[in-house]
Amino acid sequence: MAATARLLFRSILPALFALLVIGTAVRSDAAVFVSVAIAPPVLPVYSQPIAPGPGYIWTPGYWAYGPAGYYWVPGTWVIAPFVGALWTPGYWGWANGLYLWHAGYWGTRVGFYGGVNYGFGYVGTGFYGGYWNGGSFYYNRAVTNVDVNIVHNTYVTNVQNNSVNRVSYNGGAGGIARPPTAAEQTYEKESHIAPTAEQMQHEQTASTNHAMLASVNHGRPSIAATPQPGAFEHPNIVAAKGGSEAQAGRSTNIAHAQGGQWVAHPHAETHGGGEPRHER
Repeated sequence: MAATARLLFRSILPALFALLVIGTAVRSDAAVFVSVAIAPPVLPVYSQPIAPGPGYIWTPGYWAYGPAGYYWVPGTWVIAPFVGALWTPGYWGWANGLYLWHAGYWGTRVGFYGGVNYGFGYVGTGFYGGYWNGGSFYYNRAVTNVDVNIVHNTYVTNVQNNSVNRVSYNGGAGGIARPPTAAEQTYEKESHIAPTAEQMQHEQTASTNHAMLASVNHGRPSIAATPQPGAFEHPNIVAAKGGSEAQAGRSTNIAHAQGGQWVAHPHAETHGGGEPRHER
């Protein structure tokens, strides 16, 4: 017992010195929870890199927490781990005086992610960036950046830009005041799988990049999004608005779909909506 206690103390010592982390990591079936005493920064504004090809799903960027404080994990395109897979982003939620991280997961339906407007189809409720049909993923070109010469399964369902709310957490002072719906609670209980090994490595790489620290980039990371997990030196990386212009200029992206600013069009469906359109 004494040895176990010493190991536990060493595991949380860096965060104790930072005077920020109050709780330790706890694993459940679907997520790793980390409790932090201060709220995460607002979401940076950035454009989306072009999709590498068919079968990739967009996973939005988020603020993670480590011994040196909050750091940005860039949004990235991830190859779907199975046909029909949809990504439910993680989110920070206020509970018992702390901000608790709820990790994202893969499932066949998009569950609750705190009402956080991550952009690119993740408007706070559901997902409007695309849907699966007949074993293929169809991309909503209104909110995702795809090359129709490479990705042929596309459609357009408009998503109106009516909000500039970039708050990155649910509950607490200044947080998003939206509880999960009954449907989202049902989705939460369905079978789902953890982030892929590539996603976990992507987060680990971000945690070791000094420039990703909020205390360094002041909420405007120079690498806000990457075309694939771990591709931090790819020519198509995207900087946050107000970040490194040299890196931002290297990206081939669309300017109209900036993160954290999209809300659902009243006539769009939560799985993507619209009719598929094949383009070549």
